[in-house]
Amino acid sequence: MVVCGDDGLAHRLAAELRGVYREQVTLVVPPSGRRVRQPVVGRARAASAALLDMVNAAVNRAGNGDPGGADREVEATEPTEDVLAEAGVQRATALALVYDDDETNIRAALTARRLNPRLRLVLRLYNRRLGQHIEELLDQSAALATGGGPGSATGSTTVLSDADTAAPALAATALVGTSKVVETDGLLLRAVERNPPRPGEVADPGLCTLALLSATSNDPAGADGSEGSGEQGPQLLPDEAAVRAATGRGTVVLEQVSYSGPALPAGRAGVPAFGELFSRRLRWSLAGLAACVVALAVALMVVTGDHPLHATYVTLLDLFSINEPAHNKDTGRQILQLLSGFVGLLLLPVLLAAVLEALGTFRSATALRKPPRGLGGHVVLLGLGKIGTRVLTRLREMDIPVVCVEADPEARGMATARRLRVPVVLGDVTQEGVLEAAKIHRAHSLLALTSVDTTNLEAVLYARSVRSRLRVVLRLYDDDFATAVYRTLRAAHPRALTRSRSVTHLAAPSFAGAMMGRQILGAIPVERRVLLFAAVEVAGHPQLEGRTVGEAFRAGAWRVLALEVLDGERVEGAAPEVTREGARESRLVWELPDTYVLRASDRVVLAATRRGLAELLGRRARRGVDV
Repeated sequence: MVVCGDDGLAHRLAAELRGVYREQVTLVVPPSGRRVRQPVVGRARAASAALLDMVNAAVNRAGNGDPGGADREVEATEPTEDVLAEAGVQRATALALVYDDDETNIRAALTARRLNPRLRLVLRLYNRRLGQHIEELLDQSAALATGGGPGSATGSTTVLSDADTAAPALAATALVGTSKVVETDGLLLRAVERNPPRPGEVADPGLCTLALLSATSNDPAGADGSEGSGEQGPQLLPDEAAVRAATGRGTVVLEQVSYSGPALPAGRAGVPAFGELFSRRLRWSLAGLAACVVALAVALMVVTGDHPLHATYVTLLDLFSINEPAHNKDTGRQILQLLSGFVGLLLLPVLLAAVLEALGTFRSATALRKPPRGLGGHVVLLGLGKIGTRVLTRLREMDIPVVCVEADPEARGMATARRLRVPVVLGDVTQEGVLEAAKIHRAHSLLALTSVDTTNLEAVLYARSVRSRLRVVLRLYDDDFATAVYRTLRAAHPRALTRSRSVTHLAAPSFAGAMMGRQILGAIPVERRVLLFAAVEVAGHPQLEGRTVGEAFRAGAWRVLALEVLDGERVEGAAPEVTREGARESRLVWELPDTYVLRASDRVVLAATRRGLAELLGRRARRGVDV
């Protein structure tokens, strides 16, 4: 395996391949002098240090005549053809290009495909539409070079985005605090954390129980945040006996939800288009003048006995000063004419203000909106970079009110905010008054997604000083730092919800699974661990093929959740099937009976730990089989 990158995702991915899948990895990174300081410590940094030790061991073995094939690190400014050749792309099984720049990844992918048409490519691209075209182009090139068909697994290309992988989990955490979501081809699933059941209370297992939370006071940070942290950490994919025996421990269960997603507490309702065109003060002024006109028309009708339509017509003539003076009329008529003229004088500036406001609204239609007065129950989103933009899109798809805060007026997500008509506050979030402008005191939750850990922490601490029970979600790269921050905030604000999330931690399993030749549908964090969801062909897996669903389940490793069947097929004893949105040829059947025997032609959706998935679908066990 060859991994090329210039940020924390490359190191995290290399550690994932080495620690979970036991693969030989060559890591291509910029030279030490030009390398960006990696904001990753703990397990990821330890893995990187171990990787350097293995580099030295590889050099020693090479010097002793051992051809080896051990892990090594190559330093290069750019992934040129010579650099890729030195990294061994011609002999590699898979190559991951996870540079932060899309153009660099595309250029290197084209070169690598030419060097090795059978290479499995995994690209990190933010532009999803471009990624689809690049994927088709590289697959077609591999098929022509190797003589294989369009659907050949050899030389496959997978385009992923760390932002798309992490966005559902970040958005769901901000909305409901203790829930995570994963999408399976249009079907939205939610992992819900539930408190320990009371004595005599029967807990609802949902579709299935995914995990038992930490035994220490239900602390979502776990004991040390690491996988395999012992009895104090979370227990993933427990069996029924473990669930019954667990006392005082919360659970994580899987639920099916609609694509509309969870809803926030009712905030301020949207105003109509007329309200966006004119300000509230102007609307009240117009309403007051209209009421005066009606009152004058009614008074004129009473004084003169005219028909209502004629009285209204005469009042409007007096209002616009185009009626004849009432010299020879009675006193009541003369007073009403004077009052109508006075109202007409008041009407002129109001009409002028309405015209100016309307012109200003049309001119600023493409400008950034300001948070409306009285806004409440919204999400404050800090940072409109790659991750923030994707999370913003997810929130707006669920009709959640959002106010963004961004210091750079040329940030990547500013165009998206304008298109979605989302209010944006321009300013440094660490400066006084910026969060107040975003109505933080009436917000439902705060999403701190800037690229600087200290900025996110400072914003969260200040927001908590304004509103102590505010739900906050921090994007933190540093695992140790994230654990310390979480525990401190949890202790200082025990009734508030606090979560810390690492984008690379959420994205690395999907990239590693793609390099192993399989499709990861999603990842759900459970405390500081991760559960993977994958679609797997049963054929070729002795742990699944010919076994019942109950026999195929291995506690702590993997569990079959659903079966994909064609329309018209029925599974005896199964719960009502769920048809995926936009999929007419197949559907997913959930809550399979334990007695159902898995056939070689079946395709199942399973949940697995990273080590469990590596054991079940390891490349050494199923070389050349594409999942």
